[in-house]
Amino acid sequence: MNKGLYIATIEPRSGKSLISLGLMDGLLSRMAKVAYYRPIINEGKKSKVDNHLQLILQTFDFKETYSSAYSYTKQQMIQLVNLGKKGEVIEKIVKDYKRLEEAYDFVLVEGSDFEDEVSVFEFEINLQIAKNLGLPVLINASGENLIADLIQNLELAYNSFLEKEVSVMAIVTNKIKEENRAEILAGIEKFAGKEVQKFAIPVNELLSQPSVREVADALNGKVLFGEHLLDGFVGSFSVGAMQLPNYLMHIGQNNLVITPGDRADIILGVLQADKSIHYPKMVGIILTGGLQPEPSIMRLIEGLDHIIPIISVQENTFKAANKIGRINCKIRPSDHLKIQLSLETFHQYIDADVLIQQVTNFISKGITPKMFQYNLLRKAKSSKKHIVLPESEDPRILEATARLVAAEVVDITLLGVRANIEKAILQAGILLPLDKITIIDPIQSAYYEDFVETFYELRKHKNVNLDIAKDLMCDVSYFATMMVYKGLADGMVSGAIHTTQHTIRPALQIIKTKKGISVVSSVFFMLLEDRIAVFGDCAINPNPTAAELAQIAISSAESSLAFGIEPKIAMLSYSSGSSGTGQDVERVREATQLVKTLRPDLQIEGPIQYDAAVDKTVGKSKMPDSLVAGQASVLIFPDLNTGNNTYKAVQRETGAIAIGPMLQGLNKPVNDLSRGCTVEDVYNTIIITAIQAQEI
Repeated sequence: MNKGLYIATIEPRSGKSLISLGLMDGLLSRMAKVAYYRPIINEGKKSKVDNHLQLILQTFDFKETYSSAYSYTKQQMIQLVNLGKKGEVIEKIVKDYKRLEEAYDFVLVEGSDFEDEVSVFEFEINLQIAKNLGLPVLINASGENLIADLIQNLELAYNSFLEKEVSVMAIVTNKIKEENRAEILAGIEKFAGKEVQKFAIPVNELLSQPSVREVADALNGKVLFGEHLLDGFVGSFSVGAMQLPNYLMHIGQNNLVITPGDRADIILGVLQADKSIHYPKMVGIILTGGLQPEPSIMRLIEGLDHIIPIISVQENTFKAANKIGRINCKIRPSDHLKIQLSLETFHQYIDADVLIQQVTNFISKGITPKMFQYNLLRKAKSSKKHIVLPESEDPRILEATARLVAAEVVDITLLGVRANIEKAILQAGILLPLDKITIIDPIQSAYYEDFVETFYELRKHKNVNLDIAKDLMCDVSYFATMMVYKGLADGMVSGAIHTTQHTIRPALQIIKTKKGISVVSSVFFMLLEDRIAVFGDCAINPNPTAAELAQIAISSAESSLAFGIEPKIAMLSYSSGSSGTGQDVERVREATQLVKTLRPDLQIEGPIQYDAAVDKTVGKSKMPDSLVAGQASVLIFPDLNTGNNTYKAVQRETGAIAIGPMLQGLNKPVNDLSRGCTVEDVYNTIIITAIQAQEI
């Protein structure tokens, strides 16, 4: 079941509060625990709180705290993005959202408000957040624009989400004219089709009118009388500058009077008009210039049985009138009448049952790099494993160890002489408490003799004697592998100093391959800008046969599934389909057929070129009937030369993160690092090793 929905708007003052209130009301009537989350908030200039956030939390009496319901203020977000830390912003938002998702039945996510001049930048940020959270989107827009402009803007927004593979669940136009509903809904259907739900909500004049309280706040006014009536709506306002008899001819329904504080005639006349059946209802009086009526007039007013709000402000009459005309109406937590009216309007024009059912049935089609990394960390923590690291004096290994131990992701054993490890930690300036890890010196270890005997028994048929076994068990790679074999560790990571062969040979001799697996291979998880691709084999097998390529493809698909990525396999070659010939192409074609025979449940295409495998336009052009072309997630390279160079080229030229290589086919996890690895590479490889160990 999908547990979230992202409300995105394309402009300011779109009536998004009405949508959030209505959806939250509908969700709470169907689910026990619902959370509200705003990734980026707009703090008010005076109150320093976000009105949308406060509105939802207070209206529905949420126990969720204000600070836990958002990640950044807009100013904080802009500063970090300008410092080149957009990835950090998205990473925290994903983490904060997932925390709520795990604790609640559903999370309603509301995007930012477009209240300043960075709307293009803001739209892009909202798009990226929705993409990384893997949520379907409801697009909301104001219908106050010309119909042609409204439809065009919505189509642009809709296509932008689709280009990033973000599903649009519904499109809502707000504040439209009733007579335009049919035309607007038909216009949206032309580009969005019938599957996207479409709603058009007519403008409600009362919701567009400020309350007297909003006027008082905007003018920083002092309420002299009628504080209990501040929630009244201002239907019109007028300036009382002419003589009373003439002014009375110009007042409208629900009128707010603006007049200098010393105009007792206007003040008393308006109070009397409010009681008269011959004049429209009055909602308040604004006294300008910082002036207040004479004491005798104040006493007269105090003696009345019904007094509309009278508010004193410092601005002169002209400035006060201009400020009132520019008020951007908001629904505040104290606006109980507007809140009730919003809920009634929402449920009148939007079928909440159908919308919520469709949202909860939504299945995300992909996973983004930030979500993938978050899921890796969460999964590794879910069942803590023990990883042994034989290269204990390398500063990259030690720094990654420090991060993992601090985050309590895995238990770590370092192999080596304790004094040498302590010296390496000190020289590197790394904060790594030694009481949080285990250090074993293989030669001095109590395990040494048992490991020697075990290795001798495993390999004596290969002419290994006890002396050879003793020598090999002094080697940290062999000792670490034996720890995994014996169950003293759940996995091993090496290769920062040692060669691939030095890491893999002990594993093949001791741990061996899984039943039915003829070849050990590897994959890299390539974290591209907005998707994850699995590359195999880019590290182990130089020139695999057709049978080996088929086995690599099957193993890679299983690895892909284990890490939450739907496998769509592309068997790469220099031609697509039946267009090419030659020994290399035939080998890929044969491997593809073998996979189809052995695993008919897998989606696979081959031979296929890289561009046709990953680009929808090219894929449709070259292989229009393929279920894989243009959307491949698992890419199998024909040989090590092609695979290794391609993954490094993609990594360097696009800035993609390459996690791996992760070895496939062994009975227990052993993974090989590149000697050019970074701390981040070590960190990620240890995490995926721990996750592999959970599957055994």
